Amino acid sequence: MKSVRVAAAVIVDGSGRILATERSSGEFRHRWEFPGGKIEDGESGEDAVVREIEEELGCHVAVEKRLATVEYDYPSFHLSMECFVCRIVSGIPSLLEHEASVWLFPDALDTLDWLPADTLVVSSLKEFLGA
Repeated sequence: MKSVRVAAAVIVDGSGRILATERSSGEFRHRWEFPGGKIEDGESGEDAVVREIEEELGCHVAVEKRLATVEYDYPSFHLSMECFVCRIVSGIPSLLEHEASVWLFPDALDTLDWLPADTLVVSSLKEFLGA
């Protein structure tokens, strides 16, 4: 089975809200995820998540903490997703690749139709936040 390594940003704002993004294309269109993307050869997860957020949302984030690494088997590939708690240090998120975005407080995270691997991130995030 093909294996894919990605980095995802759990972006938290000053009021404790978390950014979720809706996929705009592909098999999982209209499902929600934490933004991010593939880790390039020789690139750290931290560097990948900063680069991917600049490419996808047009803003710059700082990594504050490694939250979790999620392993998930989709039907056609194995996903290894490194997840980082981040904060925006410059710019305003713009939808360059996503259909929509929403800022949610932790108690509202379960209201979205998350991608399967991202549901595991939500669980880790709630545990981390004590929610």
